[in-house]
Amino acid sequence: MAGPLRSSWTTIVPLASLIVLALTWQVSPAPLLAAFIAAVLVGAVLSAVHHAEIVAHRVGEPFGSLVLAVAVTVIEVALIVTLIASGGPGSHSLARDTVFAAVMITANGIVGLALLVGAIRHGVTRFNPEGTGAELAVVATLATVTMVLPTFTSSRPGPEFSPLQLGFAAIASLALYGVFVLTQTVRHRDFFLPVAVPGDTPEDVHAPPPTVRATVTSLGLLCAALVAVVGLAKTVSPVIEAGVSQAGIPESFVGVVIALLVLLPEGLAATRAAAAGRMQTSLNLGYGSAIASIGLTIPAIAVATLWLEGPLTLGLGGTQIVLLVLTVAVGILTVVPGRATRLQGCIHLVLFAAFVFLAMFP
Repeated sequence: MAGPLRSSWTTIVPLASLIVLALTWQVSPAPLLAAFIAAVLVGAVLSAVHHAEIVAHRVGEPFGSLVLAVAVTVIEVALIVTLIASGGPGSHSLARDTVFAAVMITANGIVGLALLVGAIRHGVTRFNPEGTGAELAVVATLATVTMVLPTFTSSRPGPEFSPLQLGFAAIASLALYGVFVLTQTVRHRDFFLPVAVPGDTPEDVHAPPPTVRATVTSLGLLCAALVAVVGLAKTVSPVIEAGVSQAGIPESFVGVVIALLVLLPEGLAATRAAAAGRMQTSLNLGYGSAIASIGLTIPAIAVATLWLEGPLTLGLGGTQIVLLVLTVAVGILTVVPGRATRLQGCIHLVLFAAFVFLAMFP
């Protein structure tokens, strides 16, 4: 009975959430309506994770984690471009704030939680240092080229790229992302596969793969759920913004909250994979989402600047650069041994907490 019920609600919720999105689009919700939208949003996130796992089980790793990361990022990019085009307050730095928040959430929040859950469940978590180290290196390079260098370039006043520099950063980001995907899925796919540990039996190792029809259906429902997640997050953002303003917190923190909502599917999927003994899948989701967020967002924003007016602030501030450098340094110490304990998970979670706290109280 549980199977049909689960299948039923995970089919209904994405479609229902799209209907709610259509009815509440461009509406400033009252607190009660905002609470209802938030409940629908949570349901859309849970259904997205369910359908992402079905697709992942059919196509196998690392394609499964790549599907979820790219799907969320493409929709996130569309949301960023839409908000920048609207020209609201803080729109000139929206891309930077959102992408940096995504990096901190994925590289510290998602990775740290997955390491902690995996270590509590299995003692010592094990993963491929070759693949995970390559992912971290790509994250560090993309973040530095797109968000650190603008702070120190001199062609434009302030933390901005000149059009030529922005074009170079966009091409370099897209090229590096393409090489990473090729490496992850073709040339060195084994570097990104879960490590087999004697005695561990992942939950889905004996489960038959879903049919092609079920996989295609889940892929469509996954996209529908992700569209609903991003759209509903935008709908409730005025309520969040009002609450943030009343609390005396900087407006840029709204981007952090929205990024947290948008990245919920990856966070839940990574945590469940870690609990099931598939730590490499969790790390693929965490670091892969960071790579996709930078590698796809910056080129899209660069193209959008051809018709968008106003400055585009990409350079990070001093506090953000310190957090980024510390995240990369700690990440290297975490991934090089190929195994980690709950201590490493706690370290990453402390870094994530520091990011959130300093975003609220800079």
